[in-house]
Amino acid sequence: MTGNRIPVDEEIGPRRPGAIYQNIDGRFEVLALITDPAEAAQLLRREGARWAVIVRDTLRPDGQPFVVGSVWTTSDYLIRPARTAFAPAA
Repeated sequence: MTGNRIPVDEEIGPRRPGAIYQNIDGRFEVLALITDPAEAAQLLRREGARWAVIVRDTLRPDGQPFVVGSVWTTSDYLIRPARTAFAPAA
């Protein structure tokens, strides 16, 4: 860890594929977690990004997936934990 930088796992929090969390902005289902810094920086259009999360707002019937890179805070709370195992493809 460099300087006072927060570890990536703490920044991401419990946001793993399948998790649902809520904050003041909405209720979000995590569709994908990107931990490759180059891919995260490209998706977020922000140099220095270390990770990104692709989410969908479940409170919007037309909710389209979008990318976020905000750090997990005390105003975020977990509604449903992430899947622990992958289901077979249909």
